Amino acid sequence: MKERRTRIDAVMEAVRTRIAARAYPPGARLPSVRAQAKTLGFSVSTVVEAYERLVAEGVITPRQGSGFYVAGPIAPLALAEIGPRLDRQVDPLWISRQALEAEPDGPKPGCGWLPPSWMYEAGMRRALRAVARADSAMLADYATPRGLPALRQVLARRMAAAKVEATPEQIMLTDSGTQAIDLICRFLLEPGDTVLVDDPCYFNFHALLRAHRVNAVGVPFTPNGPDVAAFAAALRDHSPRLYITNSGIHNPTGATLSPATAHRLLSLADDSDLVIVEDDIFADFETNPAPRLAAFDGLRRVIQVGSFSKTVSAALRCGYIAARADWIDSLIDLKLATGFGGSQLASSVLLAALTDSGYRKHMETVRTRLAGAMLRTVDRLAALGITPWIVPQAGMFLWCRLPAGIDAADLARACLRDGLVLAPGNAFSQSHSAGGFLRFNVAQSEDGRGYDILARALAGCGN
Repeated sequence: MKERRTRIDAVMEAVRTRIAARAYPPGARLPSVRAQAKTLGFSVSTVVEAYERLVAEGVITPRQGSGFYVAGPIAPLALAEIGPRLDRQVDPLWISRQALEAEPDGPKPGCGWLPPSWMYEAGMRRALRAVARADSAMLADYATPRGLPALRQVLARRMAAAKVEATPEQIMLTDSGTQAIDLICRFLLEPGDTVLVDDPCYFNFHALLRAHRVNAVGVPFTPNGPDVAAFAAALRDHSPRLYITNSGIHNPTGATLSPATAHRLLSLADDSDLVIVEDDIFADFETNPAPRLAAFDGLRRVIQVGSFSKTVSAALRCGYIAARADWIDSLIDLKLATGFGGSQLASSVLLAALTDSGYRKHMETVRTRLAGAMLRTVDRLAALGITPWIVPQAGMFLWCRLPAGIDAADLARACLRDGLVLAPGNAFSQSHSAGGFLRFNVAQSEDGRGYDILARALAGCGN
């Protein structure tokens, strides 16, 4: 009897989850009891009882001769319920919450940003003082729809140095890199479309794509970029609308795109309707710049986005989109519809910081510090049996394989109890094939307390 109650509860939870994820919207007819029983692998009588209990709770309503329907107003969108259910402690959104809510001085090698002391604090203070002396319009008014012209000119010159040809009119400022991708998704996607992502990739791509209710398909990532044969197969089998990637330093692997892979990707894209979104947020961390798809493509079917939250200040929310001029015009309309005017204050401070004489020296110092931290992190992890997938040429990320038999999610949960925030591999993997991996931020891995906690947790998980 207890086992049957458990089965009934499982059916009820499955229905509630689909309602929360809006797979069953208000007024939608539920699958028949026979169809639901076949789908879930339970008896018809179990599903009938589960439906009746959901009716009693007011979750669904019966209609004579027609079936069961979702009742009530539209349920709030619950991103955590969309897609395969991960333990809430290790899904992408929970990792972000843990890192953002952690104690300021606590060890958090799982976060994706530099420590505050590594950021451009001196330049930010100078920039803030300079902007504070500006006229009242700069301090209080909306920005123009495209964003501050002087900053767009600086961005165009920076892109030209990377062989990406974009006029200031082809650049639109946004409130962040994430908003940039969100606007592109609103512009190009419909619910049910397919988007290709690297496997593994930046975990917030998964969360954002769930919010747009599209199908994400992972393409295995190699030290030279996405697996070209798998990419071609995904194009053939899924007819994707978008592919989102990093061409510079890849998150989470630290790998860089090779010229040969870049050319082959664009050749495949030319034979399809695919649009490529190239996230260039880590450009200033590079010591030897990698190829840019936007440079080879000329912004025909490649859109480049970026921001400076990793190098100047995470508190300064300002990003950009570089795309075809006709697409920028439509993206401006979307920006106005969803956020109206951008932050003229933020873009003015960013302009002052980027054009400050100290920014180049600041980034030289950061790159040197990261190189040293990378070597130290590799050595200290090796003592625990944790090995890098590759040792990146630059950047802050180290994608690491755990000792055999250790599950990254279990390890993360154990470490979290002692205040150590980790980033387990399956949060980055669409196929959930990275259960034995962790991403380490080497700039956040200098605290010896983290290694002590990690060593104890490894010992516990290994028992």
